Formats: sequence, structure tokens, C-alpha cells
Amino acid sequence: MVSMTNRILVLLLALISFSASGQENPGFLRDSAFMLPEAKVTSTWLNDTDRYRYNQMKFYVTTILPYLNASTKLFKEVNEVVNDKSVRRKERRRYVNTREDEMRTQFEDKIKELNTTQGALLVKLISRQTELNLYNILQEFKNPLTAVKWQAWARMNGMNLDRKYHPEEEKDLENIMDELGYPLPQGYSKDYVKG
Repeated sequence: MVSMTNRILVLLLALISFSASGQENPGFLRDSAFMLPEAKVTSTWLNDTDRYRYNQMKFYVTTILPYLNASTKLFKEVNEVVNDKSVRRKERRRYVNTREDEMRTQFEDKIKELNTTQGALLVKLISRQTELNLYNILQEFKNPLTAVKWQAWARMNGMNLDRKYHPEEEKDLENIMDELGYPLPQGYSKDYVKG
């Protein structure tokens, strides 16, 4: 006995073959458009190890999302004050230091508990969401010496703060962010096509 799903699939294939062969569609489809829903294919894995790594990365990303959201929100707020021409330089510096202290008291203990992989992902995602590299952010909001200090620390841990995020090199991370409702920011090239 043929199941109902198989019957529907056969009917759909017949309808598609009618329209593809140039024959007139059956009467009930004569004046209507026939559209299939878009199918989205996410990651495919070659083996169980690849699937494990993808799921582990997804777990890490969901773990660091609160820190990512807080840091991008803080960046936008600080960027508005720093770029405001009516605010004096001394007031800007005081505002940046105050906000930094607030973030440090709120998140420092939690961020210290992250492992190196989670830290590297957080750096990449902050760079992704702000569309800048973190080295330039540190130079702008703090000072060049602080940026050099943190770049040296990042290099010792296998990261590079002076590198802009490249979505074409991070396909799994892009799929995860898309699944979690964080589409690629609009500042990235229109040539980037998810693969």
C-alpha cells in the first residue's frame, strides 16, 4: 500500500513534469503559480568527528552569546559618545573608562572561565558583529600600547586581533550564527555567498 506522502510526491512530480515538458497544466493550476518552498541545506559532515566538532562549536557559540551581545551593545554606545564632536576628549576618556569598569565588574569572572577556543570564537564574533578588527578598536578606545599588549597575549594563544573577520573562511560558524538568528552584518561584501 502506498503511503499518503508518496502519493503527494508522485502528484508533485507529475505536475512538475507537465509544466517542464511544455504541456498545458491541469485545469486547477492553469491560472496559478506553482512554487516549491525553499529548502535550506546546512552543514554536511564527512564523518562523526566533523559532526562532533560542529556541535561543539555550536555549544560554545551559544555559551558566549551573552558576552557577544553585551560587547557589541557597549561598542555601539561608546562609539556614539566617542564620535560625538560636542563631547570633549577628557569626557570621552572618562566615559570609556567608566563603561570598561562596569563591564569588568559584570563579566570578568565569567569570561575568565571560558576556555581558549571559546575566547577565540568570542574574538572572531565581536570582529564579525562590529565589522572591525579588535586591534583597531583597542587603539581607538584605549591607546596603542594597550593594543600591542593584548595583541601579544592573543598571539601567544593562537589568535590575531589585527585581522578582520572573513565569513568565507568560517562557513560552519556562519551556518551556526545564521541558525541562531544572527545574520551576517550588512557591511560585508555582497559577493559573499553562503556555500
